[in-house]
Amino acid sequence: MKRRNFLQSSAKYMAGAGLAAMLPADLFAMKKSIAASDKINVAAIGINGMGWADITALMKNPEINLVALCDVDKNVIDTRLAELAKQNITVANTYGDYRKILDDKNIDAVVIGTPDHWHCKIMADACEAGKDVYVEKPAGNSIAECDIMVAAQQKYKRAVQVGQWQRSQKHFADAVDFVRSGKLGQIRLAKAWAYQGWMHSIPKKPDGTPPAGVDYKTWLGPAPTRPFNPNRFHFNFRWFHDYAGGLMTDWGVHLIDYALLGMNAPLPKSIMASGGKFAYPDDAEEWPDTLQTVYEFDGFNILWEHATGINGGPYGRDHGIAFIGNNGTLVLDRGGWEVNPEKDGGKDKMEAVPRQVRSDEGLLLHTKNFAEVIKSRNFDDLKAPIQAGAHVATVCQMGNIAYEVGKKLYWNGATSKFTDAEANKYLSKEYHNGYTLPKM
Repeated sequence: MKRRNFLQSSAKYMAGAGLAAMLPADLFAMKKSIAASDKINVAAIGINGMGWADITALMKNPEINLVALCDVDKNVIDTRLAELAKQNITVANTYGDYRKILDDKNIDAVVIGTPDHWHCKIMADACEAGKDVYVEKPAGNSIAECDIMVAAQQKYKRAVQVGQWQRSQKHFADAVDFVRSGKLGQIRLAKAWAYQGWMHSIPKKPDGTPPAGVDYKTWLGPAPTRPFNPNRFHFNFRWFHDYAGGLMTDWGVHLIDYALLGMNAPLPKSIMASGGKFAYPDDAEEWPDTLQTVYEFDGFNILWEHATGINGGPYGRDHGIAFIGNNGTLVLDRGGWEVNPEKDGGKDKMEAVPRQVRSDEGLLLHTKNFAEVIKSRNFDDLKAPIQAGAHVATVCQMGNIAYEVGKKLYWNGATSKFTDAEANKYLSKEYHNGYTLPKM
């Protein structure tokens, strides 16, 4: 694909839209015959966007048997059943309450594709119920939730894969290997960015009545009770404080993840962020449409930046990660990677590496990895275990907290808190409507 078409497809891929364009139409045609005793019974919870992309990719594995669908929007369930019927696939059970899935002892694993504010609660409950879990990113909607999700996996000993599918792609792994080879020289700065030209202003809309077939009370779950507003529902929940963390936790967890991975970085020593609603100051989104965040580590910094309505990001790319070394810079994105040398006296300080293009489908490999670990029970083989997902989600939450309090923050690793009392108020989010934060 041409670069622009690839990047536009990637944006839709992230949103769980355009699935037919990303996966083959005869997705289930190659499934081999597997004995019933070797089947893995899987249920999907939250199937409007990436949850459906995840379960569809997972079903490419012949041992996967989709036995139940769950969504608070009956219209979405009806749409998915119709799509499955075209492949001659029948799902016997559909639910609006995920707890009924967890009560079914015949279900081995669940895919969680709900809005972010539900991830922690459902994942912890699923682990307690003895289910393996594939949970969409970001892992937790707060730092406290990230910690709880790691603790739940450790307590109940379940396979938990986070949907950071780039970790299963060869060209991303190859790029990290090159970064760690030392050829770039001392790396003082790693950049990660998302310039999303396809994201435009979200006009404000009046509150209204939930669509027929939508259990809005359950959709809210632990989030604050508010009147239904179409801007907050389905895809656009990402841009509101109650449910998610904006572009920082939507694209940031993918891209900052590789900056952290390449630098083998722990949690940062300090964080500062600056930005705002510069492009669309009066629209409905609550998180900044423009943001720069600096994370300080020993000997290097990581810089995150994002902007909506703009495609012209660093190095001519609308997303990516750059490792800037004394000898050269490695630039990595979903299409591939290359190395551009620094010059000294007109001579290259290292050998250039031409573009190494993407050669595989990350989501297919990522879900296959999950299926393999369900069978092997070797959790170390997971490409994006909950520990990794929680790590980058925590770093992203730190960036949003620094933006919220408007000051440079310092992290105390010994106490797992900021040194600033105001910032520590953001470590956890209050649960509402009778729900409580899971206890481990």
